[in-house]
Amino acid sequence: MKQPLGVILAGGQATRMGGGDKGLLALGNGTILGHVIDRLAPQVTGVALNANGDPTRFATLGLPVISDTIDGFAGPLSGVLAGLDWAAAQGATHIVTAAADTPFFPCDLVPQLMLAAENAVADIALAHTPGGRHPTFGLWPVALRDDLRAALNDGLRKVVLWTDRHGAAQAHFPDDAAFFNVNTPDDLAKAQAML
Repeated sequence: MKQPLGVILAGGQATRMGGGDKGLLALGNGTILGHVIDRLAPQVTGVALNANGDPTRFATLGLPVISDTIDGFAGPLSGVLAGLDWAAAQGATHIVTAAADTPFFPCDLVPQLMLAAENAVADIALAHTPGGRHPTFGLWPVALRDDLRAALNDGLRKVVLWTDRHGAAQAHFPDDAAFFNVNTPDDLAKAQAML
């Protein structure tokens, strides 16, 4: 398997944070999204941001911004599909996704996902901790993009319903805190303390 491309999922509406782009909120000396980019970029061959609305608000990041192709905020799977379509145009075979609001995910996320998929002879691998699965952190093959598009067009929205169909492997990580995500102002304060 070739080294995958990275796609940061920022297509949600951030309703619990009062709307807007959670990823652009300040965290330490940068932004939440800046921390995510810093962790993901060294592990992949290139990074794109999946976000909806005006892409120019992310212009300072210097990343391609890809929007959902399924209308109506169809959830993380819609962002995965947008990433797979982008990766196909780049000639890539796989992407790894990371959530834009999860700044502390493991620095070995990508190799562990690749290893889990290889060991299980699986097309997809998802991050897993003692607290459960983290389905926005996954390894996804470009070859399944038409299957995913059909599932989304049929109304499927829950990530694990689709990944379970394809026998997704699990990459085990020991620390739930690594996948702490910032959903509320209280979470942001906690993330500042964790930093």
